Amino acid sequence: MKHELPDLPYDYATLEPHIDARTMALHHGRHHAGYVARLNAALEPYPELQHRSALWLLLNPNKLPGNIRTAVRNNAGGHFNHSLFWRAMAPAAGGEPEGVLADAIARAFGDLSQFKARFTDAGAKLFGCGWVWLARAQQDGELRLYSTAGHETPVTQGNYPILVNDLWEHAYYLKHENRREDYLAGWWEVVNWKEAARRFEHGDPAERRWVTDLGYLRAAAA
Repeated sequence: MKHELPDLPYDYATLEPHIDARTMALHHGRHHAGYVARLNAALEPYPELQHRSALWLLLNPNKLPGNIRTAVRNNAGGHFNHSLFWRAMAPAAGGEPEGVLADAIARAFGDLSQFKARFTDAGAKLFGCGWVWLARAQQDGELRLYSTAGHETPVTQGNYPILVNDLWEHAYYLKHENRREDYLAGWWEVVNWKEAARRFEHGDPAERRWVTDLGYLRAAAA
């Protein structure tokens, strides 16, 4: 079983004007597709690993042959992170979270405006290429902000992603050039709070075993 590029749940142009259609086409159809192709190429000599999910590959580096660990970490990370990123956005979205996610954000950050300010600031200060995340922390189940370089991800430290924004230049440069702050500010208008709430309350079925093992679903249910 080879890894496949996931279809977008919306058309390339539907996040306009905040993210332009050409950026979306290149980002999804070339950059993300490239990570998938390189991941499959790295796994080609190892059929016993080809059925493993990107998440499993990221969580089990010691079970990979040493000669492919770096390629798998980089490309499985790019594949996993982008797959979350597309679902973190939606057309005609934005607004505010509701329910238990809204309560958890208020508990962790004071209120939504303070959370957005800190998330945006973390993205603006991230040096080079990487990602900024809202994730449930392994140690206490509370929400925390994380920044990761390259295609690293909080999952390797046991932290469960709720919301993510891509800070690689290919995510914004065609429209915003070097004005990352403009991209970060406009991104809130397409944030898919319903997807974030679903992940916070129920997890992702594809990640269920990992989430359950960490106790996050039990913590959310409580």
